[in-house]
Amino acid sequence: MEFQQILFDVTDHVATVTLHRPDRMNAFTGTMMREIIDVLDHTDADDDVRAVIVTGAGRGFCAGADLGGGGETFAKGGSDVQTDVGVPRDGGGLVSLRIFDSKKPVIGAINGAAVGVGVTMTLPMDIRLASEQAKFGFVFARRGIVPEACSSWFLPRIVGISQAAEWCYSGRRSRRCRRRSPSPQAAGRRQRARCGPDRPRAPRMPGTPAPSSTTRPPG
Repeated sequence: MEFQQILFDVTDHVATVTLHRPDRMNAFTGTMMREIIDVLDHTDADDDVRAVIVTGAGRGFCAGADLGGGGETFAKGGSDVQTDVGVPRDGGGLVSLRIFDSKKPVIGAINGAAVGVGVTMTLPMDIRLASEQAKFGFVFARRGIVPEACSSWFLPRIVGISQAAEWCYSGRRSRRCRRRSPSPQAAGRRQRARCGPDRPRAPRMPGTPAPSSTTRPPG
Protein backbone atom coordinates (compact mmCIF):
# COMPACT_ATOMS: atom_id res chain seq x y z
CA MET A 1 0.00 0.00 0.00
CA GLU A 2 1.26 3.47 -0.89
CA PHE A 3 0.49 6.56 1.17
CA GLN A 4 1.55 10.19 1.04
CA GLN A 5 1.36 11.28 4.68
CA ILE A 6 1.67 8.09 6.70
CA LEU A 7 4.03 5.12 6.73
CA PHE A 8 2.74 1.58 7.13
CA ASP A 9 4.59 -1.58 8.13
CA VAL A 10 3.69 -5.01 9.50
CA THR A 11 6.27 -6.96 11.52
CA ASP A 12 5.61 -9.97 13.75
CA HIS A 13 1.83 -9.55 13.39
CA VAL A 14 2.00 -5.92 14.61
CA ALA A 15 1.10 -3.10 12.22
CA THR A 16 2.84 0.23 12.74
CA VAL A 17 1.21 3.38 11.38
CA THR A 18 3.53 6.39 11.46
CA LEU A 19 2.16 9.88 10.87
CA HIS A 20 4.74 11.15 8.40
CA ARG A 21 4.90 14.91 8.00
CA PRO A 22 7.93 15.58 10.22
CA ASP A 23 8.57 18.99 8.65
CA ARG A 24 5.12 20.08 9.91
CA MET A 25 5.21 18.17 13.22
CA ASN A 26 2.83 15.66 11.56
CA ALA A 27 0.04 18.24 11.39
CA PHE A 28 -3.33 16.74 10.51
CA THR A 29 -4.79 17.18 7.01
CA GLY A 30 -7.67 15.79 4.98
CA THR A 31 -5.22 13.51 3.19
CA MET A 32 -3.92 12.13 6.49
CA MET A 33 -7.50 11.60 7.65
CA ARG A 34 -8.37 9.50 4.62
CA GLU A 35 -5.13 7.50 4.82
CA ILE A 36 -5.60 6.64 8.50
CA ILE A 37 -9.14 5.44 7.79
CA ASP A 38 -7.95 3.43 4.77
CA VAL A 39 -5.11 1.76 6.67
CA LEU A 40 -7.44 0.73 9.50
CA ASP A 41 -9.79 -0.78 6.96
CA HIS A 42 -6.79 -2.78 5.72
CA THR A 43 -5.65 -3.94 9.17
CA ASP A 44 -9.19 -5.04 10.05
CA ALA A 45 -9.31 -7.17 6.91
CA ASP A 46 -5.84 -8.67 7.40
CA ASP A 47 -5.96 -11.67 9.74
CA ASP A 48 -2.16 -11.56 10.03
CA VAL A 49 -2.40 -8.28 11.94
CA ARG A 50 -3.07 -8.70 15.65
CA ALA A 51 -2.50 -5.15 16.91
CA VAL A 52 -1.92 -1.66 15.53
CA ILE A 53 0.58 0.91 16.84
CA VAL A 54 0.16 4.58 15.90
CA THR A 55 3.13 6.92 16.33
CA GLY A 56 4.67 10.02 14.77
CA ALA A 57 7.77 10.68 12.69
CA GLY A 58 10.42 13.04 14.03
CA ARG A 59 10.05 14.90 17.30
CA GLY A 60 6.26 15.21 17.38
CA PHE A 61 3.28 12.90 17.48
CA CYS A 62 0.78 15.29 15.88
CA ALA A 63 0.70 19.06 16.29
CA GLY A 64 -3.00 19.28 15.55
CA ALA A 65 -4.72 20.59 12.43
CA ASP A 66 -2.42 22.03 9.80
CA LEU A 67 -2.98 25.78 10.11
CA GLY A 68 -1.02 26.56 6.97
CA GLY A 69 -4.25 27.62 5.30
CA GLY A 70 -4.73 30.45 7.78
CA GLY A 71 -8.31 31.51 8.35
CA GLU A 72 -9.53 29.06 5.72
CA THR A 73 -8.36 26.04 7.73
CA PHE A 74 -11.79 25.48 9.30
CA ALA A 75 -13.87 27.09 6.55
CA LYS A 76 -15.26 23.72 5.46
CA GLY A 77 -16.02 22.60 8.99
CA GLY A 78 -12.92 20.45 9.41
CA SER A 79 -13.08 18.17 6.35
CA ASP A 80 -14.33 17.91 2.78
CA VAL A 81 -16.67 15.06 3.75
CA GLN A 82 -20.35 15.99 3.96
CA THR A 83 -23.50 14.28 5.12
CA ASP A 84 -26.41 13.56 2.79
CA VAL A 85 -27.88 16.96 3.68
CA GLY A 86 -24.64 18.85 3.06
CA VAL A 87 -23.35 19.24 6.63
CA PRO A 88 -19.52 19.01 6.83
CA ARG A 89 -18.23 16.12 8.93
CA ASP A 90 -15.57 16.64 11.59
CA GLY A 91 -12.41 15.10 10.10
CA GLY A 92 -10.90 14.27 13.48
CA GLY A 93 -14.20 12.74 14.52
CA LEU A 94 -14.19 10.45 11.48
CA VAL A 95 -10.73 9.21 12.51
CA SER A 96 -11.71 8.78 16.17
CA LEU A 97 -14.82 6.80 15.28
CA ARG A 98 -12.80 4.59 12.92
CA ILE A 99 -10.25 3.90 15.63
CA PHE A 100 -13.07 3.13 18.07
CA ASP A 101 -14.55 0.66 15.57
CA SER A 102 -11.22 -1.08 14.91
CA LYS A 103 -11.39 -4.85 15.29
CA LYS A 104 -7.74 -4.88 16.36
CA PRO A 105 -6.32 -3.26 19.53
CA VAL A 106 -4.90 0.19 18.76
CA ILE A 107 -1.94 1.45 20.79
CA GLY A 108 -0.81 5.08 20.76
CA ALA A 109 2.99 5.43 21.04
CA ILE A 110 3.10 9.16 21.74
CA ASN A 111 6.64 10.26 21.03
CA GLY A 112 6.27 14.05 21.28
CA ALA A 113 3.76 16.88 21.16
CA ALA A 114 0.12 15.75 20.85
CA VAL A 115 -2.04 18.84 20.52
CA GLY A 116 -5.61 19.42 19.35
CA VAL A 117 -6.66 16.58 17.08
CA GLY A 118 -3.24 15.09 17.81
CA VAL A 119 -4.37 14.29 21.34
CA THR A 120 -8.10 13.75 20.75
CA MET A 121 -7.41 11.02 18.19
CA THR A 122 -5.64 9.04 20.94
CA LEU A 123 -8.69 8.96 23.24
CA PRO A 124 -10.47 6.02 21.56
CA MET A 125 -7.23 4.03 21.41
CA ASP A 126 -7.04 1.03 23.72
CA ILE A 127 -3.64 1.95 25.21
CA ARG A 128 -1.66 5.21 25.24
CA LEU A 129 2.07 5.13 25.98
CA ALA A 130 3.92 8.44 26.37
CA SER A 131 7.64 9.07 25.99
CA GLU A 132 9.60 11.48 28.19
CA GLN A 133 9.25 14.08 25.41
CA ALA A 134 5.46 13.82 25.14
CA LYS A 135 3.32 16.91 25.69
CA PHE A 136 -0.46 17.09 25.61
CA GLY A 137 -2.74 20.03 24.91
CA PHE A 138 -6.51 20.40 24.57
CA VAL A 139 -5.98 23.91 23.20
CA PHE A 140 -9.34 24.49 21.51
CA ALA A 141 -10.39 27.34 23.82
CA ARG A 142 -7.24 29.23 22.81
CA ARG A 143 -8.23 28.89 19.15
CA GLY A 144 -11.86 29.91 19.65
CA ILE A 145 -13.24 26.50 18.68
CA VAL A 146 -14.91 23.67 20.57
CA PRO A 147 -13.26 20.31 21.29
CA GLU A 148 -13.67 17.96 18.33
CA ALA A 149 -13.12 14.32 17.38
CA CYS A 150 -15.75 13.07 19.86
CA SER A 151 -13.45 14.20 22.69
CA SER A 152 -16.30 15.65 24.76
CA TRP A 153 -17.61 12.06 24.96
CA PHE A 154 -14.32 10.15 25.33
CA LEU A 155 -12.26 12.41 27.61
CA PRO A 156 -14.58 12.57 30.66
CA ARG A 157 -14.91 8.79 30.55
CA ILE A 158 -11.12 8.43 30.74
CA VAL A 159 -10.09 11.10 33.28
CA GLY A 160 -13.37 12.22 34.86
CA ILE A 161 -15.49 15.29 34.20
CA SER A 162 -13.57 17.68 36.48
CA GLN A 163 -10.15 16.93 35.01
CA ALA A 164 -11.55 17.01 31.47
CA ALA A 165 -13.15 20.40 32.10
CA GLU A 166 -9.92 21.84 33.56
CA TRP A 167 -7.84 20.74 30.58
CA CYS A 168 -10.36 22.02 28.02
CA TYR A 169 -11.21 25.31 29.77
CA SER A 170 -7.58 26.26 30.43
CA GLY A 171 -6.10 25.06 27.13
CA ARG A 172 -2.81 24.50 28.92
CA ARG A 173 -0.25 22.09 27.55
CA SER A 174 1.33 19.66 29.98
CA ARG A 175 3.85 16.87 30.04
CA ARG A 176 2.84 13.32 30.78
CA CYS A 177 2.11 12.33 34.37
CA ARG A 178 5.17 10.85 36.03
CA ARG A 179 4.86 8.27 38.77
CA ARG A 180 7.51 9.10 41.33
CA SER A 181 7.66 9.28 45.10
CA PRO A 182 6.93 12.82 46.34
CA SER A 183 9.41 14.64 48.55
CA PRO A 184 8.43 15.03 52.23
CA GLN A 185 7.71 18.73 51.59
CA ALA A 186 5.44 17.91 48.62
CA ALA A 187 3.70 15.17 50.57
CA GLY A 188 3.03 17.64 53.39
CA ARG A 189 1.61 20.20 51.00
CA ARG A 190 -0.69 17.59 49.44
CA GLN A 191 -1.87 16.43 52.85
CA ARG A 192 -2.69 20.01 53.90
CA ALA A 193 -4.48 20.59 50.62
CA ARG A 194 -6.64 17.53 51.24
CA CYS A 195 -7.28 18.02 54.93
CA GLY A 196 -6.93 21.77 55.43
CA PRO A 197 -4.60 23.48 57.90
CA ASP A 198 -3.50 21.64 61.02
CA ARG A 199 -6.08 21.71 63.79
CA PRO A 200 -5.02 23.58 66.94
CA ARG A 201 -3.83 21.18 69.60
CA ALA A 202 -5.69 21.02 72.90
CA PRO A 203 -3.53 22.02 75.90
CA ARG A 204 -2.13 19.03 77.82
CA MET A 205 -2.04 19.02 81.59
CA PRO A 206 1.39 18.47 83.14
CA GLY A 207 2.06 14.83 83.90
CA THR A 208 -0.41 13.41 81.37
CA PRO A 209 0.95 11.17 78.61
CA ALA A 210 1.17 12.46 75.07
CA PRO A 211 -1.56 11.09 72.81
CA SER A 212 -0.56 8.18 70.62
CA SER A 213 -0.52 8.37 66.83
CA THR A 214 -3.69 6.29 66.75
CA THR A 215 -5.68 8.69 68.93
CA ARG A 216 -8.66 10.16 67.15
CA PRO A 217 -8.18 13.92 66.71
CA PRO A 218 -10.62 16.20 68.53
CA GLY A 219 -13.76 17.20 66.71
